[in-house]
Amino acid sequence: MTASPPPDRPVRKGVVTVLGIFAMDAVCRAPRLPRPGETLLAEGFALHPGGKGSNQAVGAARLGGEARLITRIGRDAGAEMARATWAEAEVIPFASVSDTAPTGAAVVFVQTGSGENAIAVHPGAAMELDARAVEHAARDGAFAGAGAFLTQLEQPLEAARRGLELAREAGATAILNPAPAPAAPLPDDLLALCDWMTPNQTEAATLAGLPAAGSIAEAAEAARVLRARGAGGVVVTLGAQGALVCGPDGSEIHVPALSQGPAVDTTGAGDAFAAGFAVGLAEGASPAEAARFACAAAGISVTRHGATSALASRAEVEARLARP
Repeated sequence: MTASPPPDRPVRKGVVTVLGIFAMDAVCRAPRLPRPGETLLAEGFALHPGGKGSNQAVGAARLGGEARLITRIGRDAGAEMARATWAEAEVIPFASVSDTAPTGAAVVFVQTGSGENAIAVHPGAAMELDARAVEHAARDGAFAGAGAFLTQLEQPLEAARRGLELAREAGATAILNPAPAPAAPLPDDLLALCDWMTPNQTEAATLAGLPAAGSIAEAAEAARVLRARGAGGVVVTLGAQGALVCGPDGSEIHVPALSQGPAVDTTGAGDAFAAGFAVGLAEGASPAEAARFACAAAGISVTRHGATSALASRAEVEARLARP
């Protein structure tokens, strides 16, 4: 007889391999974001685990995926925080260690009331990730049996490209969360490696070379441009409006947001969505079903402070999906 996991430990289902960085987030909360040259008194300060790659791997694990993380860290307090975070969430790390570069770090300003944020991140040791590092992780089994692969753009583009290539070779659904959006357009041959892209409205418009998208119609236009340039499918996250799923077949489905309450901190919402979408696809859900699952995860995350600490559990998401 197989014992059931504790209530806060979901049964592991789809395998999600993530490539990205860990960062130690220094978070300040203030009534508004400071202007250049201005000093504000903060209403709160805390150190949290963060970094898009780590957040997405932890999010996938909390949502029931077997989460693996390819990354690079230093030999410092940030690395200790990283390992403790992964151990608590049951993330399987494929983490190389730099003897010279520090673990990544970020400064996060959160506006109290709205929950809006401004972030500056330094990837630290993760800037040393390259194609060889990803290949080494692959030889160690990082892609074995993976149903989905997820990467972002906080580490060098070379590493992301190789990760997408190896995911395709391994039969995993290749997902690019193009954040932060680069100043220069992404090459079309890189977009062609993406089964799915998950930009927000601003990122989608930037990558498509269009004015900032503010409506669902404008988001759809940006997604069409990205698909025409080679991306398989595009999911544009719309904040309080949910997400627009633009499939490889040309279908366009609007998935409404699933609110769990007032937003207090939007820092990790994109990572929560990306993790939920990857887990959904890894488990065999349709893109629209995976996006709805992801909307629930993101809707829960914005009601809490922090990024990693705000990520939802599988039980919480399923409870939210069961409600109208």
